[in-house]
Amino acid sequence: MNIAFVSNVVYPFVTGGAEKRIYEIGTRLAERGHTVTVYGRHFWDGPAEMEHDGLQLRAVADERDIYADDRRSITEAIEFAVRLYRPLAAHLDEHDLVDASVFPYFPVLAAAAATWRTDVPLVTTWHEVWREYWWEYLGALGPGGMAIERAAAAVPQHPVAVSSVTADRLAGLGPERSAVDVVHNGVDATRINSIEPVSEGFDALFVGRLVEAKHVDRLLRAVAQLDCEPTVGIVGDGPERDRLEALAASLGVADSVTFPGFLEEYDDVLAQLRAADVFVTASTREGFGITLVEAMAAGCTVVATDHPNSAAAEVVDGAGFLVEPDTDSLADGVDRALAGQQPETPPQARARTFDWEQITDEAESVYERVCGRQD
Repeated sequence: MNIAFVSNVVYPFVTGGAEKRIYEIGTRLAERGHTVTVYGRHFWDGPAEMEHDGLQLRAVADERDIYADDRRSITEAIEFAVRLYRPLAAHLDEHDLVDASVFPYFPVLAAAAATWRTDVPLVTTWHEVWREYWWEYLGALGPGGMAIERAAAAVPQHPVAVSSVTADRLAGLGPERSAVDVVHNGVDATRINSIEPVSEGFDALFVGRLVEAKHVDRLLRAVAQLDCEPTVGIVGDGPERDRLEALAASLGVADSVTFPGFLEEYDDVLAQLRAADVFVTASTREGFGITLVEAMAAGCTVVATDHPNSAAAEVVDGAGFLVEPDTDSLADGVDRALAGQQPETPPQARARTFDWEQITDEAESVYERVCGRQD
């Protein structure tokens, strides 16, 4: 097959879950003899069209910051979509299918326009479905975000969701649930376990963007309730960082809680996970939760929040402790994990079920069926 991926940002030149998924699946598909092209912004050094790790990279727009005031830039998404349409349409006869990453939504609309009334099917990969969260994210502009999301869900497509939770939420926008394939995100457990742990790791670790939906404040309050005094690392950055550092000081846990900030190198994050005993997240909105799988692969005991808008329960599935979305429950879960209590399923065994080779098998099967090549 000849497969085109659409993503405004391209891994490894920009790091993030959606673009990493394209890289991991795409490189493996290329190794299997498929031709894979990635349409994105020109984040790499070198010509606008070049080969990298078996992938054909095709820049349709210049490099640009995708965030504005700690939020995803709407103008960036619109500009990329406008730049995408013409080159994708011009090269469409080269491809057997197009897989557009959702979010942002505007490039999906451009890809839908390019493939409209052609024999080239459009696959969409949904990482999250926000629906009512748009009100919280954009305030008075929330209805606009909801309208664009609904528009992206309404175009002719073969939708893929990274979790059943995301698939269910997508079905609430219109597509039949039975029409949504679930292909999870993956992990390279072998690589993770080849990383040398940092010499002085944390007892408990959080990794993620410091935004309100992650509820890191709940983690800090839970730590303050513990009789023991674990060392806690909060790896990541975001608009909530100053407030969280002030909260740690006011709770009296500033001496045991460290904010290393955003770690540029992925291996540095893995080294922290390899050294930690417990991974904790109080997030209530996770379309998948790749750090949960990475933490399990690294051997951490996971403590995560069970919430209808989060795929944590689906991902962890007995290989960690799921708690209610409140401080007391989180404190109890962290306390049990730090005390050495073991989950029903070994975390590393659960992580192996998300191996990228298996995930690529599933994605390849979907692509072949969409292209009519599967019996």
